[in-house]
Amino acid sequence: MCLSLATLKKNARLNRRMTDRLLPLATMEALLKKAGAERVSEDAKAALKQVLEKHADAIGKQAVTAALTAGRKTVQAADIKA
Repeated sequence: MCLSLATLKKNARLNRRMTDRLLPLATMEALLKKAGAERVSEDAKAALKQVLEKHADAIGKQAVTAALTAGRKTVQAADIKA
């Protein structure tokens, strides 16, 4: 199955709106504290969130492409690890 460009763009817009809810700032603080930080600024939390979301978006797009290329609608763990 091949998705139209319009569908892909619509999904991308929806995904951008959902981004604020996907990685909470509290999780960013927990990750940084787990790495050894005693205190974490709001700017540091926001910066980490932005970097992780950018990487996750790129990985997700590659995984979706891999699934579609294989003729599947479902993204599998192997698509993400590839």
